[in-house]
Amino acid sequence: MWDDGVLGLCGAVMDLPEQTRAQLAGDHGPAMQLAARLVVKAAEIMGAERLIPISFAHLDACFYTGRAHVDFVRFLTGNGAALSVETWTNNGVVSLADPSLRPREEDPEMVAGAAELMHLYKRLGTRPTWTCAPYQLPGGPKLGDHIAVGESNAVSYYNSVVGARTNKYGDYLDVACALTGFAPDAGLHRDEGRRAELHIDASALPESWRREDIFAHLTGHHAGRLAGRRVPVISGLLSGTPAFALKAISSAAASSGGVELWHAVGVTPEAPVLDAVFGGGETYRVTAEDLTRAHRDLSTARDGPLDAVALGTPHFGLGEFEALVRLFDGRRVKAGLPMLVSTSRGVRAMARAKGFLAALEASGVEVPVDVCTYHSPRVRGLRGRVMTNAAKWAYYAPGMLGVEVAFGSLKECVESAIRGAVWRDPALWTNA
Repeated sequence: MWDDGVLGLCGAVMDLPEQTRAQLAGDHGPAMQLAARLVVKAAEIMGAERLIPISFAHLDACFYTGRAHVDFVRFLTGNGAALSVETWTNNGVVSLADPSLRPREEDPEMVAGAAELMHLYKRLGTRPTWTCAPYQLPGGPKLGDHIAVGESNAVSYYNSVVGARTNKYGDYLDVACALTGFAPDAGLHRDEGRRAELHIDASALPESWRREDIFAHLTGHHAGRLAGRRVPVISGLLSGTPAFALKAISSAAASSGGVELWHAVGVTPEAPVLDAVFGGGETYRVTAEDLTRAHRDLSTARDGPLDAVALGTPHFGLGEFEALVRLFDGRRVKAGLPMLVSTSRGVRAMARAKGFLAALEASGVEVPVDVCTYHSPRVRGLRGRVMTNAAKWAYYAPGMLGVEVAFGSLKECVESAIRGAVWRDPALWTNA
């Protein structure tokens, strides 16, 4: 039988936990048997000698891209599947809190399927966080924890900034790990897999510019282009670099290059000094010209009148909401111009408690939850020339939505939203 073959094949090279053997044998039902098969097969492919227990999972499989997603989780819920670890959900294609964000008539099958999928994952027992930035919520993993994460920017942030350990687990392997409570002991779970393979030195750039929020997005995009799927270490980030900037680097590098782990000297937990993660090799020195090129890569539109502004990819954090309120200073978005700032339900509740949400709504800003806005079908109002401060949004939206993107700093996005046309900060670009 297939089960005996797996056990026979693995027995000499892989140390399988007893509960995994029982799941493979079908003792816990067909759903858990399938999950165990997926994890063991992945371990074989990755050359792992054993499985390791995980303590947390964040699922990307709840993001609908076809009926197979629904069929898979229906099979699980109908056959006794049970999660083994705390499991949170990525954002969905639709918002359960505001279904009108993606009108059903634009893509009836996609919209209906996405909503059904989210409800099924709630039934499976996940914590319905519906966010691509779960690390902004309390109660997540800590330094050294082994976890299983599917969403690319969350993989990068958890590995790099938190110092937890995960590979990028695609659909449906992320779910299988959460069900079994195990992952292959390979790749970024192991010390040797976390060593930097190249050094990116940004220390020669003016310190004033390294304090700007746009620096993190452009540096992350440039680092991803250089690294590809390798592990880079970046030097030159300032001590006390805020979490939103580290999020921006994680997201941009994961988008432009598939980076799952990066280190920052003196900033991220595994790189107190360069030698802690880098034994020598290629070094790239970042120049102003590199970041100017990255800005051009992320800007497909000429400056001019705007049709919309979209922020929050990955989802906006509480500190970003505070900065946004400060930049608006009571002013309003130009009448008729949609400005959407995506976030999670958890962060929106915190922003509401702080008074940030009321201030932004008074300024004409809409704060949707459960979704990211660069994915098709379109969120209402996003067409034409759209401005964003998020490198990930700028990277994906032209292909996904057919829009033109004007990329800029958070301040430039706010001033542009108020004016209704792209505004560039002369002080920012003079410093650059």
